[in-house]
Amino acid sequence: MVEEVRKIQLTGRSTFIVSLPKKWVISMGLRAGDQLVIAQEGPSLVITPKGLARPRASFGEAVLRISENDASGKIVRAIIAAYLNGYDPIRVVAAEGQIKPLHRNVIRDLARKKLVGVEILSDTHHEMTLKVLVGYAELPVHDAFRRLYLITSSLLENVLKALTTLDRELANNVVELDDEVDRMSFYIIRQLKVAVQDNKVMQEIGLSNPREILAYRVLVKFIERIADHSAKIAEVVRSLKAKPDESTLRGLLEMGSFAKTVLEASVKAFFKRDYRLAEEVVSKVKEAIAKEASLIKEVAHKAGDLSADVALIVESLKRISDYSSDIAEIVLNLSIEQMLQS
Repeated sequence: MVEEVRKIQLTGRSTFIVSLPKKWVISMGLRAGDQLVIAQEGPSLVITPKGLARPRASFGEAVLRISENDASGKIVRAIIAAYLNGYDPIRVVAAEGQIKPLHRNVIRDLARKKLVGVEILSDTHHEMTLKVLVGYAELPVHDAFRRLYLITSSLLENVLKALTTLDRELANNVVELDDEVDRMSFYIIRQLKVAVQDNKVMQEIGLSNPREILAYRVLVKFIERIADHSAKIAEVVRSLKAKPDESTLRGLLEMGSFAKTVLEASVKAFFKRDYRLAEEVVSKVKEAIAKEASLIKEVAHKAGDLSADVALIVESLKRISDYSSDIAEIVLNLSIEQMLQS
């Protein structure tokens, strides 16, 4: 593509104009009076003949037909897929007869526990209609991601407390709150999927370019995995018949404290786009590998009958640190300009 540099001209007192390249106008088959669509993408303007402009993403209504023999998981996955891809409303219709009570309860629980902003507008024997009542701009991606992180950080903090005191009730609470992480993850992914196809939505949810969309999509996955590992630790704590010995517990809590520290630092680096802080996180996690390996051997040796449970906890804590390092590497990619300018 041949680039041309053109000057902005002022006509009258407040109108700025730029002439269009003649070759492009001819190649597009345009004439004086034809209309152009001008869309902003970050710092750039994209000019498209009106007849070729892509309309704003509109997915419309999704109709899911289910039968009595369908597994509940199949129905749940179909509804979540429709939600993530921007469909609204989502109608669940019985292919024959009526929606059986088991399916109806599963759909109600899904709307209540897993899908942000979704309400059941109609509920008859033959069909149920789910409506998304939250607009794209009401909870921008930045704010939703911050909430996702705060919930996940809380899960990790609470599961370490549960491990310290063998508080099975607190561990159970961590497992239950993992649903809230899924809710926020689904909501953010829904926004990102629509934003990929609609620049206006991208701006409404607080993003400026497609690179940010990709970054958030990967970050959500990492945070969700960290929450999953916190829930796995909680499940182990719930099943423990006795606390680990003092030395073993001290080693686990040391790993847990490190995992929490690098998670907090990596997310802080993301919000601030801080290259140096992100580099510190990556370096700390790499330096900790040898130390963790030694600690794992020591803990496994002293754990006795609890060695299998302790191994599961150790693996999850290690994975949390690894995902925090992955988050920091995303920050490095987003903020490389800081390094190049220093």
